[in-house]
Amino acid sequence: PARVDNLDMGATVWMIASTALVFLMIPGLGYFYSGMVRSKNALSLVFLCMMALAVVTVQWVVWGYSLALSETSNNGFIGDLGHWLFLNVDYSPHPNAPTVPGVVFATYQCMFAALTPGLAIGGAAERIRVLPTIVYTFIWTTVVYDPIAYWVWAPGGWLAKLGVLDFAGGCAVETASGFAALAFYAVLGKRRGFGEEKWQPHNHLNIILGFAFLFFGWFGFNAGGATLVSGRAGIAFMTTNIAGAVAGIVWVALAYWQQRRFSSFHFCSGAVAGMVCVTPAASLVSTWAAFPMGAAAGLCCFYAVELSLRLGIDDCIDVFAVHGVGGVLGVMLTGVFANKNIIGLDGGSSQGGLINGYGHQLLIQLAAAAASAAWSFGVS
Repeated sequence: PARVDNLDMGATVWMIASTALVFLMIPGLGYFYSGMVRSKNALSLVFLCMMALAVVTVQWVVWGYSLALSETSNNGFIGDLGHWLFLNVDYSPHPNAPTVPGVVFATYQCMFAALTPGLAIGGAAERIRVLPTIVYTFIWTTVVYDPIAYWVWAPGGWLAKLGVLDFAGGCAVETASGFAALAFYAVLGKRRGFGEEKWQPHNHLNIILGFAFLFFGWFGFNAGGATLVSGRAGIAFMTTNIAGAVAGIVWVALAYWQQRRFSSFHFCSGAVAGMVCVTPAASLVSTWAAFPMGAAAGLCCFYAVELSLRLGIDDCIDVFAVHGVGGVLGVMLTGVFANKNIIGLDGGSSQGGLINGYGHQLLIQLAAAAASAAWSFGVS
């Protein structure tokens, strides 16, 4: 049970540090996006990512945390308002993080919630105005992110009760943002002039700078919630590194095979796809599993970008191809590579995935990916 006398200072410090790392991903995302668009729209994307942090922080305190991670709600769909305005969010730990104060866990999760609409906004780059986007961010977080997070992570969530394995956001963060970006395109359509002129990233240095912040912050994103004592935080740290490296190399190789040139943009996109894919599995798999997961992400997301272009989808930042496709792929591969021995290192109980002979986990993962994608796309 989660009790105050179970609090661990080392775990608390690590989660606070990881919160700061995930915070760094938000301006990093803005810079990453800003380099991919025309110079006249670059500043607005950085600004909107930072505004998302501010808007979602307010939303999270008012009711977002209570809706997304309530431990007292009696239904499987959404949390109650027992913690609205952060009431009783103090030293008492949440069941999902029994060794850290509840307020630390809530703040850590706030960074996840703030990053997600920033990801989705990229799908509408160069087609949106600031004020409507700020309002949209508040509403989207409430009606899309919070329910999916509750399904997967809250003790009473219907997917959690089914036994879904999603360690750090394959459903609520990656799949939800990717399919929200696709919904943006479905409603807003193409940018003016798309297909009539050649569109190129305007600043590769911004792309690399933003990517570096994302890669650095992702270690907190994936390893921040893992147990220090058992070593699962170290496993999450290394699987993130391996998957990003392997997918970056695969993407560069595929692009070179097609175009006979190297591009920093290709490496950055590929590495992000790899980290997206391994996110739901980060501390649930053996480190070697990050190799096939990274390779699969580099391959599948590269060709998802190609397919989007052939279909005439104007997703200038490849949010759907990288986060939507990569997120669904990662959720499914978690059902393949989840290792019950790794999960059990800190006392967790699971039958693992296909490698442990438990093929039923794949059906649970499919249900989670399908429900998250359908809800995000439909409501967005």
